[in-house]
Amino acid sequence: MTTAAKPKVAFIGTGIMGAPIAGHIMDAGYELTVYNRTKSKADALVARGATWAGSPADAARDADVVFTMLGYPSDVEDVYLSTDGLVRAAKTGAWLVDLTTSSAQLARDIHDAAEVEDKHAVDCPVTGGEQGAVDGTLTLILGCTEADAAPILPVLETFSSKVCYFDGAGKGQTAKLCNQVSLAGCMVGMADALALAQQGGLDAARMLDMVGAGMGGSRALAGLGPKALAGDYKPGFLVEHFRKDLRLAIEQSEDLEITLPGAETAFTLYDMLCQIGGERLGTQAISLLYAEQADAAAAGLDWSRLDVSQFEPDGHDGCGCGGHGDGCCGGHDHGAGHECCGGHDHDGEHECCGGHGDGCCGGHDHGEGHECCGGHDGCGCEG
Repeated sequence: MTTAAKPKVAFIGTGIMGAPIAGHIMDAGYELTVYNRTKSKADALVARGATWAGSPADAARDADVVFTMLGYPSDVEDVYLSTDGLVRAAKTGAWLVDLTTSSAQLARDIHDAAEVEDKHAVDCPVTGGEQGAVDGTLTLILGCTEADAAPILPVLETFSSKVCYFDGAGKGQTAKLCNQVSLAGCMVGMADALALAQQGGLDAARMLDMVGAGMGGSRALAGLGPKALAGDYKPGFLVEHFRKDLRLAIEQSEDLEITLPGAETAFTLYDMLCQIGGERLGTQAISLLYAEQADAAAAGLDWSRLDVSQFEPDGHDGCGCGGHGDGCCGGHDHGAGHECCGGHDHDGEHECCGGHGDGCCGGHDHGEGHECCGGHDGCGCEG
């Protein structure tokens, strides 16, 4: 990498988080080349002096450090490992830094392929969301040692406030998935707490303040709870990308032969939210699954789009609801025959995640020998 002057940097993927990250790199005085599938999303950077490239390969060709911030592992694989991908297109000695939350195995494959070509690839997923990208305070999660990353640390520090090292290719991705699994539990807890407060007649804002001051608090609750309460679903992190991260975590847990019931429950809920039209909302929109149908519709959701068949007792992959009237997880006063995750105050017979009278994930009053949310794909009950 160039040592006499600032290295040349390329940035591929200038979306919600990529654009502000690239902006911080420019602010620090680095010469920047950019590429994005939708060119308009890079226009502001080009107007500030960045050079536009017509393809990822063109962007990387003369760069000392190449950053990618993409959507899905399939995008990462294509951009790095295709015939004209970055591993081949980048110059000898270049650093290839993937900021995408992706597959640990794919990160190892890219690292190994790059080393064969005398280049250096490192997985570096980030956490902090859009606001962290805008503020330049992201936490970086590197799949390499501190010594390995030393040559590119000055560039990394332009958009981060904390750098964590996990000493091996792919381990940055695994560590990021740990973060997403923990966050998923916080998001479900936040939505549950809001629903309980609202249906219990509490001032929900005061509840958030109280919980946030104690052991039940979290950064997710403090930062996203008020937005959910105010009906602000603008994305700092897209629902569809969070669903992708949770799927990756569950897939890795299956490879490791462990079960993540909390992550599986959260995945099911976010998958439902995507199905009914919430994929481009912020993650706080999980609260809409508890909302009255009119409120959900006002946010652009349509329960009729839900594929109810996947939640049938024979071979379903998660906890889901069919025949909604007033929301899924809230599930209050639905009438006979309704299926719901919350499973409270229903008249007549209803099914929840496999036909239980008092709900699945709540796990109360099931009777002797009952198992809930254990050892299977999704939220459901056996036994």
